[in-house]
Amino acid sequence: MAIQFEHALMDFPQQRAGAARQPASIDQTGRRVPINLRQSGPTPVEMLISTRVRKSPYWHLAYEAGCWRATVYNRMYHPRGYVRPEDGGAMVEYQSLVNDVTLWNVAVERQIQVKGPDAEAFVNYVITRDATKINPMHGKYVILCNEDGGILNDPVLLRLAQDEFWFSVSDSDLELWLRGVNLGLGYNVSIAEIDVAPVQIQGPKSEALMVDLFGDEVRKIPFYGLMRGKVAGRDVIVSQTGFTGEKGYEIYLYDATRYAEDLWYAVLQAGEAHNLRVIAPAHHRRIAAGILSWGQDLDQETLPFQCNLAYQVPRNKQADYIGKRKLEAVRQQIEAGTPPFLLTMVGLRFGGAEVTDYANDFWLVGHPDSGAAVGYVTSPWYSPELNTNIALAYVPWEMRGIGTALTVRLPVEYGATEVDAQVVEVPFRPSVNPNARERARAKGIDFAD
Repeated sequence: MAIQFEHALMDFPQQRAGAARQPASIDQTGRRVPINLRQSGPTPVEMLISTRVRKSPYWHLAYEAGCWRATVYNRMYHPRGYVRPEDGGAMVEYQSLVNDVTLWNVAVERQIQVKGPDAEAFVNYVITRDATKINPMHGKYVILCNEDGGILNDPVLLRLAQDEFWFSVSDSDLELWLRGVNLGLGYNVSIAEIDVAPVQIQGPKSEALMVDLFGDEVRKIPFYGLMRGKVAGRDVIVSQTGFTGEKGYEIYLYDATRYAEDLWYAVLQAGEAHNLRVIAPAHHRRIAAGILSWGQDLDQETLPFQCNLAYQVPRNKQADYIGKRKLEAVRQQIEAGTPPFLLTMVGLRFGGAEVTDYANDFWLVGHPDSGAAVGYVTSPWYSPELNTNIALAYVPWEMRGIGTALTVRLPVEYGATEVDAQVVEVPFRPSVNPNARERARAKGIDFAD
C-alpha cells in the first residue's frame, strides 16, 4: 500500500530545488537548532509502510474509510486525508465538520498513565498549571516545560481518579521524559503507556450522535469533563474535548488493540442518522480557534510567552515545577520591556489564492516596505466564514501589534506572489466552548489555574 504525502500529486518545479539550498536570513538568535526555512516545496515521495513505525489499532479502518495520505505522529501512522483533491479535498471534510459530525482516528494521541500514591505530587511537578485543582473525572489542557522554559509537550491531561492521571500526548515522546524525571526523584508512581486509543467525534451534531451511543447522561459532561461508558459492550472513557473550536468529544477505548473494530463500526452505524463523515484532523478549524500544533507552531525551544500560551504560566501556583524559575524570570523581563527572545506568535489575515491544503514549508513573512524576510508562517489555511486566508506566524516582537502591516510570500502552487498581510486577534473566530485563555481574559487576568 502506498500512501502519498501532502501535495504528492503536484508537479515539483525543478528550479525550486536549487533555489531552496540557501535558507532566508531571518534572525533566529537564541535557538540551538533554527527552524528550516528552505522553501523546498512538495518534494513528492511515497510513504514507506513498515514495522518501524506503529500502525494504530484504527489504521486499517481509516484506510477502509478512504484514507489516501498520511503523516507520522508520535512514531505512528496518522491519516491526513480522505476526500481526494479532485473531489474537493480537505475543504469538503471541513464542511462536514462545521455543519454535521465527523469521526477522526486520533490514536496517535498516545496515553501515558501516571498512577500511584504520589501521582498528584509528581504530575504537579512536571506541569506548569496546578494539578491539585483538577478533580477526578475532569481534565485540563496543560504544558510541560524543560528547565529552560521550553515546551516539551502540550497534552490534554485527564484525571481518572485521585491516584491516576493520563497524559493524552501531542507529537513528542513524553513517556521517556517522565520516566527520566522520576528516576532521580523517586516518586511512588508507575509511568507507562497503556492500551487505550481515542477517536474524536467533532461537529455541531456530535452531541446528538453521542446521545445515541451513551444516552442523555452524555449531555451532562462539562467542557473537559469525563464519563465512563460502554460502546458495543466495550469499556470507554468519554471527554468533552477536541482539536477544534466546534462542539466535540473524544472516546478513549480500553484494550484498543483487541476491540478497535467494535468501537469504530458502532460509531459509523450510529452516525448514519447524522450524516457522519470520517475525516482527518481539521487544521483549518483549529487554526481559527487558535489551537496550536506541537512541532509546527511550537517546540522544546519555544517559551510559552512566545506562542500565546502565557496563560499556562500561573502567578498563583505555590508549588515548584520544572521550568518555574526560568519562566518567572522571563515574565519579569517581558514586563520590564526586554523580552529574551526576538520572535513572537501572532495571527495573520493575508490575501492571495485560497489556501486549501497543508503548507509544505514555513512560508516567509516580509517587511511591508523593504521586503526583507522578518518572520515565518507556521499554520496557514483559508477560512470560509471569514472569507480570507488566516495563519499563525512568528514575527519580530516590535511588529506584534494588532493592525501591523506585513507581507506573506506564497509558494509556486499558490502563484509565487507576495501578498498583503495584517496582524489580527487570535482566536480568529469564536469557539463553542471558550478555552482557558479566553476565560482568563474575560476575568481580567492573564493566567489560568
